[in-house]
Amino acid sequence: MTTALSPVDPDSYRALMAAHPGGVAVVTTDDGLGTPYGFACTAWCGVSLDPPLLLVCASTKGSTLPVLAGRGWFAVNLLHGAGRRAAEAFAHRDAGRFSAVPWQPSAATALPLLPEDAHTIAECRVHRLTPAGDHTVILGEVVRTTTTRGADEPPLLYGLRRYATWPTP
Repeated sequence: MTTALSPVDPDSYRALMAAHPGGVAVVTTDDGLGTPYGFACTAWCGVSLDPPLLLVCASTKGSTLPVLAGRGWFAVNLLHGAGRRAAEAFAHRDAGRFSAVPWQPSAATALPLLPEDAHTIAECRVHRLTPAGDHTVILGEVVRTTTTRGADEPPLLYGLRRYATWPTP
């Protein structure tokens, strides 16, 4: 016998998602005229090897998603432990996020990149956008990866409502 159940409330869902740490990334794009946009996320993962696809989720309420959809390109900056400043700057919807961290345009795609705060960066072409509740699932085809000077730094994690770095042996 199955009983009809209602979805959990937002606070219970947030507690569920905070209970397990994830790697922190900053997704960046630009409007094609050089104005950068971006947001922090832990909702990202690899999807396919052939073609090389990754997935990120973006809020439909943020300013970045429409720009990303229009541009058709984005970068995923995987943050290292010393990149917490970028995670904190991009976790808020402030317009001045890019003034809080050093960034530079990619030589290949002109996308805004965070090489001082990321250990690895993936530049992606939008493969598919799929609405999912109050977010959009973005599949991106990885066209370029860059390992930065921070490659030796342990990855930045977020869980239990706090930041931590991957333990080193």
